[in-house]
Amino acid sequence: MRRKITLSLLLCLCSAGFVIAQKRIYVNEYLNIGVGGRGLAMAGAQAATTHDVTAAYWNPAGLMQITDDYQVGLMHAEYFSGNAKYDYGAIALPLKNKKRTLAFSALRFAIDDIPNTIDYVQPDGSFDDSKLKSISAGDYAFLLSYAQSLKIFKDTLIQTTVGGNAKVIYRHLGSMASAWGFGIDVGIQAKYKQWRFGIMAKDITTTYTAWSFHLTDKEKQVFGQTGNEIPVKSYEITYPRLNFAAARNLLKPGNKIQVLAELGVDMTTDGNRNTLIHTNAVSFDPHLGVEGNYKNTIFLRLGIGNFQRVLDDADTSNTKKIMIYQPSVGVGFKLNAVNIDYAFTSLQTQANPLFTHVFSLRVDINKPAKTSVKQ
Repeated sequence: MRRKITLSLLLCLCSAGFVIAQKRIYVNEYLNIGVGGRGLAMAGAQAATTHDVTAAYWNPAGLMQITDDYQVGLMHAEYFSGNAKYDYGAIALPLKNKKRTLAFSALRFAIDDIPNTIDYVQPDGSFDDSKLKSISAGDYAFLLSYAQSLKIFKDTLIQTTVGGNAKVIYRHLGSMASAWGFGIDVGIQAKYKQWRFGIMAKDITTTYTAWSFHLTDKEKQVFGQTGNEIPVKSYEITYPRLNFAAARNLLKPGNKIQVLAELGVDMTTDGNRNTLIHTNAVSFDPHLGVEGNYKNTIFLRLGIGNFQRVLDDADTSNTKKIMIYQPSVGVGFKLNAVNIDYAFTSLQTQANPLFTHVFSLRVDINKPAKTSVKQ
């Protein structure tokens, strides 16, 4: 009886292994999911207004808005009925003069406990439960971020900051395949009265992720018996992705209630994507986020993005297309030094929607003030 390998395992290996120097879209897409309840509730409209430890991801220039001695951020989310786990952690450290800020962030998107049935079926057709193993397919990213103030305009009302990320990517599929990559992100923010502007350039130098495979002789034999090509060393290319954003506070400063709106547009350069505006070379994906707060303590957030034209499920001729989009909502609470944010995303308007609850935590840490003792 021919041994079989699980379908999910083969799909993971095939997606990793057959990219031999060819251009693909949607490479390393786990890095575009987003982090933090605030950003996800606002549909990723963050490049102009991100201002805390999550700025290392959205736009590192926003790290200069941190006034605490330290900030720590954590997030956990689950996708596909809990099969995929998405975790994030970060720490930001403004330097003593508050003119520069450093940050370190780590992300993990993984599917654990994938059945590996290579040794499960014995030559006589029997099943040996002791040979049934499981593996994990995990995608990781590590960001080292730096930000500082930047004087571009003579007008003192215009404040600008700049930041960048050195990004290391690691991906693996059990012990059979692994990949390493390195990339650079650059961002800038500007503030003028009620207005905020931001530009974020991800993978500005183009990011190469090199795959290597470590299949045993037995695994290669099973691949051959099941008609699957044995993967070879290859690499994936992540092309630059730009985000342009503008935001404005809609109410006068000093009000107990404040409302902020941000409009962002992602421009991808890896080919024709299913976005609102697209060409064979570049695609544009707009997204809008709104945040209202009361005394900077209670927050309500709304967002909309991911506009796509897809086939109408109700059309039996399978020719009619409709416009769908992805709305999101969320709330936030600031309790002294603790910030708790929640987002409800993936409210797809078509059939079989996938709902995701996201919780994130931010802790502001300040050293005790020094007191002088009079003699």
